Amino acid sequence: MKLIEKLIKKEEARQRNTLMMIPSENYASKAVREAVGSVLMNKYSEGYPGKRYYQGNEIVDEIENLAIGRAKKLFKIPYANVQPYSGSPANSEVLFALCKPGETIMGMQLSAGGHLTHGHPDVTFSGTFFRSIQFGLDEKQKFNFTRIRQMAKKEKPSMMFVGTTAYPMKLDWKAFSEIADEVGAYFVADISHVAGLVVSGIYPTPVNYAHVITTTTHKTLRGPRGAMIMVTKKGLKKDKDLTKKIDRAVFPGMQGGPHNNITTGIAICLQEAASSKFKSYARQVVKNARALASALCEGGLTLVGGGTECHLMLIDLRHQRLSGNVVAEGLEVAGIVTNRNSVPNDTQPPFYPSGIRLGTPAVTTRGMGNQEMKRIAIWIADVIKHVNPYKLPRAKEVRPNFIKDLKKKIVKDKILLNIAEEVKELCKKFPVA
Repeated sequence: MKLIEKLIKKEEARQRNTLMMIPSENYASKAVREAVGSVLMNKYSEGYPGKRYYQGNEIVDEIENLAIGRAKKLFKIPYANVQPYSGSPANSEVLFALCKPGETIMGMQLSAGGHLTHGHPDVTFSGTFFRSIQFGLDEKQKFNFTRIRQMAKKEKPSMMFVGTTAYPMKLDWKAFSEIADEVGAYFVADISHVAGLVVSGIYPTPVNYAHVITTTTHKTLRGPRGAMIMVTKKGLKKDKDLTKKIDRAVFPGMQGGPHNNITTGIAICLQEAASSKFKSYARQVVKNARALASALCEGGLTLVGGGTECHLMLIDLRHQRLSGNVVAEGLEVAGIVTNRNSVPNDTQPPFYPSGIRLGTPAVTTRGMGNQEMKRIAIWIADVIKHVNPYKLPRAKEVRPNFIKDLKKKIVKDKILLNIAEEVKELCKKFPVA
């Protein structure tokens, strides 16, 4: 027990003294954390409110109904299932509900900013049990809807999965919806990254265009690590049994009892997201992202799409002939936590990609603004310049211990450690709540 307590304290210190710049991470409120750590985790609740397989679920039913009601009101949809354990299970459950094994699905390529669960071939559930057709970005790093339409008409997918994890521009939900309608496909919008921006009116909502919407709850929504599946009016018009199919796919199709403590945290974060304070936060997230992107470009770095229209951006390191692995390791030593990521038309494999993904949700939660973004951009540019000698060989020539050896070299690098001290001083001014 003492060892675990010690490790938790170390993680608290790490989060307190470093900049959390991974765009899929955020700081949940104290109220959400207390709910997740509550006695609600002790109760087993297979089934749905009013239809449980265990006794003693009256209070749990109230909580789940509350979470469902808040989701419906906030997202302006007629149905929500709040039981999915996380984003990947939610997407798998939608596939399980609406497609038969071997049917064709269509989604965005991982290297273009899509997600593994949207049909990435060979190694994923979605790419293994279904015939997956993937579309990417064109030479200008934009969606070519003429090509996508041609692909859809040729392949006739049963479902189109559209959503991003590393695409910095706004998605044209209407354009994708029109293509799906033309071929008779279900259109599923995955808004996991931008849900908090969507409910704040800062990012376009897919509610009028998608049949089904999936989202995690822990990114820009600032909730616990859970997920939701929502059905729109358009979805019910297409398939009157859609909600039943989703419910059955979640339970008993792919899950057992829900995590009631997480459901409670979701209910709380949805209430928080409905406030004017949260909307101000979401606006600042995008302002900070634009300020950071602008400063990075001024520092001589190349961004995918030339900037951002949401909460994240992607640094393209191909001009520096650097690997995202090298830069991510260097930034972490300097107290700036990001993640390596593929860029559009990346010739390097996913484990040794050519980009760095970063975003502003968590630093905005801490209260940072425009001036802090400019300072962070300078640090990032300085780190990239400093680690330039540590070039990663071509992927086929990478020695197994390259990254391990790199860490040994840079973990005591004085320049990087000096930046880490400056980062720590900035973090003290914006404590984690």
